[in-house]
Amino acid sequence: MWTFSIYLESVAIMPQLFMLSRTGSAETITAHYLFALGSYRGLYILNWIYRYFTEGFFDPIAVIAGIVQTVLYADFFYLYVTRVLRQKHGLQLSA
Repeated sequence: MWTFSIYLESVAIMPQLFMLSRTGSAETITAHYLFALGSYRGLYILNWIYRYFTEGFFDPIAVIAGIVQTVLYADFFYLYVTRVLRQKHGLQLSA
């Protein structure tokens, strides 16, 4: 059951990412929430690295699911950054 929950957590964000990429827009709170989740995932990876080098701990199930989740969040980060830069660029042109 634990393994299933780890795999489910890694792909649970897909509907939000799909809607974000399909509509091309998101409410501010949703975008910031997804950004916070992605930041959490980045800190989690740092924790894995730290634990591996200090304790020798390695969990292949968590690592595989974490890599999948990180790739999905990387897609969101790309969309987030390009949209923010595009909006910023648009504001500079109209000034």
